[in-house]
Amino acid sequence: MKKLSVLLISLVVSNYGFSEGELTGKVTVVFDGNTFEMTAEDNDSYKIKLYGIDCPQIGQEFGEKAKKFLEKKILDKVVRVKIQGKDRWGTRLGIPIIEGLNDLRIELLEAGLAWTAERDPIQKLEAIREKAEEKGKGLWREQNPTPPWIYRRQQTMTQFKSS
Repeated sequence: MKKLSVLLISLVVSNYGFSEGELTGKVTVVFDGNTFEMTAEDNDSYKIKLYGIDCPQIGQEFGEKAKKFLEKKILDKVVRVKIQGKDRWGTRLGIPIIEGLNDLRIELLEAGLAWTAERDPIQKLEAIREKAEEKGKGLWREQNPTPPWIYRRQQTMTQFKSS
């Protein structure tokens, strides 16, 4: 029990310390509308997900459009990313900052190319998403667009399970 307590405390402390960091580097790959990879100044590659939003998946309506939007804004550019923590798979969650550009999360939401996070949405971002929905922008032109987290669950359920 004592070992478990020490392990839990060290995990909390290491995640807390990391969550306040920054990375600077060049974006080398855009995977989808809210996930990219960058090569940082330390020459390591880091996969980053935009903190607080979730874009349609590739294969989902508006997924490719969201990816192209993000590529146009950040691919091959130097970005500074404010790290906000990690998701449950260990991918860093961050807010990219590029000189001369607005917050990309806000731009994606305004264009109707993203939802706010499924759990505990940031109210400032949720208000922007709601305005895009009211205006029928992007994916909000559809009657009942499927959120990416539902789409991912549906895709997982249709895959065969091996024993």
